[in-house]
Amino acid sequence: MEEESMEEEGGGGCEAMMDDQNHNNWGAGGYGRHLLGPAADPLGDRLLRGPADGPTSGPELSDVPEANGVLRGCEPGKGGAGAIAAAININASTSKFLMNVITIEDYKSTYWPKLDSAIDQLLTQSPGDYIPISYEQIYSCVYKCVCQQHSEQMYSDLIKKITNHLERVSKELQASPPDLYIERFNVALGQYMGALQSIVPLFIYMNKFYIETKLNRDLKDDLIKLFTEHVAEKHIYNLMPLLLEAQSTPFQITPSTMANIVKGLYTLRPEWVQMAPALFSKFIPNILPPAVESELQEYAAQDQKLQRELMQNGFDR
Repeated sequence: MEEESMEEEGGGGCEAMMDDQNHNNWGAGGYGRHLLGPAADPLGDRLLRGPADGPTSGPELSDVPEANGVLRGCEPGKGGAGAIAAAININASTSKFLMNVITIEDYKSTYWPKLDSAIDQLLTQSPGDYIPISYEQIYSCVYKCVCQQHSEQMYSDLIKKITNHLERVSKELQASPPDLYIERFNVALGQYMGALQSIVPLFIYMNKFYIETKLNRDLKDDLIKLFTEHVAEKHIYNLMPLLLEAQSTPFQITPSTMANIVKGLYTLRPEWVQMAPALFSKFIPNILPPAVESELQEYAAQDQKLQRELMQNGFDR
């Protein structure tokens, strides 16, 4: 029942709102009904393109010949019942739109709580978990709030929500013992990057019509930057010595864990390569300068050392 009331409350709002500060003179149309977004939905694609790229799905309100409550060109006594009925329908449609405006109070009490709950679940899910949320409902909530010019508030709430989550993650890592530190950092990094795979598409309309257009940024880049600032930067100087120690002790941590962390750190801040070039070069191509002939014997000695270590740990040649 709650979902139905929300659909009735928000329905029709964006179709009537053709020109506002966030939407670049949208054409009329429905929202994309699937998480895949506009690429799989012609209506959603029309919304993202706008009237400059193709025709809209119907006339705008300004195209209707209406003046002072009656159709233009219909003199009294000449339009008959049809003209009166048309005028009544137009006024009823306008009234319906005005009645369905989402106020800031509606946004805070009804729409954002649903988004807040869904984001919570996405940020804390484990790989393979089933999340009992309606992606279509969340997608619709975002769409309606963008149409009703709540993009700025929604973006602010999203950033604050994720920042608070990452600060809690950072505190939990600080309390981790050294033998669990690397593994827990790997879990936090993987969990967050996995959550972005769902969060970013759900907010595609806000990204397209507010973040990209008005802020000249991108939502995914902003959210990755949050992890860098609130987690990775605070832990890199504790994490790197442990990674170097683990590298010198084969199989202290799994190769997949080491690879995930090193590649993740490089994605967050490429200049961190300078802290441990040899470590990053094992997982990131073309980090070190090209090999030179004078160092071939040193490379061979390193390979022999690695083979001895593998044999000592039970691996045959």
